[in-house]
Amino acid sequence: MSHVLPLAPRRLSPRPLILLASLLAAVALGLALPQPMGATAAVVLATLALWSTGAIPPFLTSLVFFAAVLIPGLAPPELVFAGFGSAAVWLIVSGFVIGAAITTSGLGARLAEALVPLAGHSYPRLVAVLTLAAMALGFVMPSSVGRAVVLVPVGMALAQRLGLAPGSNGRIGVAVALTLACNMPSFAILPSNIPNMILAGAAEGQHGVSFGYLSYLLLHYPVLGIVKSALTVALVVWLFPDRLAAGPAETQAGRTRLSAAERRVALILAATLALWMTDRLHGIGPAWIGIATAAALLMPRLGVVAPKQFNASVDFGMVLFVAAALALGAVVNASGLGALAGGALQELLPLREGASFTNFLSLTGMAGLMGLVTTMPGVPTVLTPMAPDLAAATGLSLQAVLMTQVVGFATVIFPYQVGPLVMAMQLSGERLAHVLRATLPLGVLTFVVLMPMDWLWWRLLGWL
Repeated sequence: MSHVLPLAPRRLSPRPLILLASLLAAVALGLALPQPMGATAAVVLATLALWSTGAIPPFLTSLVFFAAVLIPGLAPPELVFAGFGSAAVWLIVSGFVIGAAITTSGLGARLAEALVPLAGHSYPRLVAVLTLAAMALGFVMPSSVGRAVVLVPVGMALAQRLGLAPGSNGRIGVAVALTLACNMPSFAILPSNIPNMILAGAAEGQHGVSFGYLSYLLLHYPVLGIVKSALTVALVVWLFPDRLAAGPAETQAGRTRLSAAERRVALILAATLALWMTDRLHGIGPAWIGIATAAALLMPRLGVVAPKQFNASVDFGMVLFVAAALALGAVVNASGLGALAGGALQELLPLREGASFTNFLSLTGMAGLMGLVTTMPGVPTVLTPMAPDLAAATGLSLQAVLMTQVVGFATVIFPYQVGPLVMAMQLSGERLAHVLRATLPLGVLTFVVLMPMDWLWWRLLGWL
């Protein structure tokens, strides 16, 4: 008698269930709110669900979002397409060209060769060294996209040099570590990320509150910069375990003379870095400097990126995604959804005078949750006008309430919330989903560990 073994039950992915629940919630929310706000809310929630689950490619979700907002007239075209005129999008376009030039010229491999001794044939040390390099660059380069453009090609070349093949745990770990390190610690450095500058401008324009560079750094960098980066390194090494070859072969690449292409790219990149680092002196935005750099690198005889290589270098799907993410935040704010969500959170949170710890966690948590809807650049736009009411409800100073936003918008859960994360992973050649494996537990650790640590640090400094 033959025995038929029962088939093992297939594990169902939770993504379809999450997507279905989100779409049903979008419909219910759309019907519950007055129109046209309800329709806008349904479109926004459905877009976030598609981005978060990856049910369809992000660029396709972006096109669906544009169509769903424009066809029924939920927002004017000039608002919806404003993202294409933003500095962030053009930094990304120029960033792809700069990254291609660093790789094509061989400069990335040469710089990687110089970093080999620092890695010490240790994978955890390699991740830590690259993280420290990105943290250091955050103090001199005002753009997280710019930092990724410089470091990600070098990091990928270094991974290749140390035997970490594409798709391997080690190479993925290097890509994720650099993606996070080029962006996360810089939330604690005033001029180094876009949300920081939006908050500073809104606080001064609306409330007359200005932030000093050193006071901002002292308040945020010890926990959000140093401790969070250390957690990130440990998390990456744990999630993507690997080991380096016992002894990589010796090479003479670092001792040969620079080629003509390498010299040109090095000079153009040095001039770009100098202009980026001195933007406060000349007043030219990093994005416009990036465009000029890209033009130089594409110029016949001067540059190293051939015109035909331009289409291969720039991922226009990613450009669409970032423009749509910026548009979504703008639509949320213009429709009143942001203020509605902020007011609802304020009603739900246990804010009361004298409850320092509860108030701090509530305010930072509110900013973090708001970023899921508005994306991170939209958080200060929505919450800054509410700051006086929040200060009155908690008994905290207006400046302290404003500063809690930084802890919130530095807590990234999904990559779509911060465009430069998507761009950096695209430069690395690894899948974006790998970043999500790190941002989800890092977000949980931020809420459970880092926010209480921040509260203690703020208390020690006399802010609470």
